[in-house]
Amino acid sequence: MIDRIFDDEPRLPFPTRNVNIWNTTIEEYIIPDSKKEAVLKELYPFIPVPSLDQEMFDIHSEKKFLVKDFFVTREGGMNMLVSPFYYESGGTVIDWIPAEED
Repeated sequence: MIDRIFDDEPRLPFPTRNVNIWNTTIEEYIIPDSKKEAVLKELYPFIPVPSLDQEMFDIHSEKKFLVKDFFVTREGGMNMLVSPFYYESGGTVIDWIPAEED
């Protein structure tokens, strides 16, 4: 038996909706705009944390977006910060670069 390396991350304090995609069902948090900055600061894994108005580039979709358009999914016991194009191309926060560097 393989021991689990990580325990499940705590859930965010927001309701979710189910999204059926890629032959599975995942949860997407419904985060009010007024809470997005706090969620971004909590989940963004790099320094510095971008502003909500910063333009980023999703390298999987090859599209630009504003950070404020991110959303968070709950998959495999993890909260995943993803681009607005996640359901098209699978781009998570590790696939974002500042738009001026594209």
